[in-house]
Amino acid sequence: QVQLVESGGGLVQPGGSLRLSCAGSGTKFSIKVMGWYRQAPGKERELVAAITSSGLTSFGDSVKGRFTISRDNAKNTVYLQMNSLKPEDTAVYYCNAHTGVVSYWGQGTQVTVSS
Repeated sequence: QVQLVESGGGLVQPGGSLRLSCAGSGTKFSIKVMGWYRQAPGKERELVAAITSSGLTSFGDSVKGRFTISRDNAKNTVYLQMNSLKPEDTAVYYCNAHTGVVSYWGQGTQVTVSS
């Protein structure tokens, strides 16, 4: 069982920045992929960004060029740096960790972009 603890959400003005962190613990197996998804009210959950243990990254189209993702494999921690935030980025952001067999989710952290 993997526990994922997220932090860093909050309220920010349009054009501002936030950094989300997610620390994973409790697994004897390596976490192959860590990432962030988000879900806005009335919408489906969507990929924001993901990173493999070797550093390969992928991003949702709506965040390319504005968000970056990084990872500390030794700490099983993933970071999402969000810049140039827009009101449409408002959502609950969920951390995800995949061992290659099982996928785990964090409890979610609210990000609100509003003036």
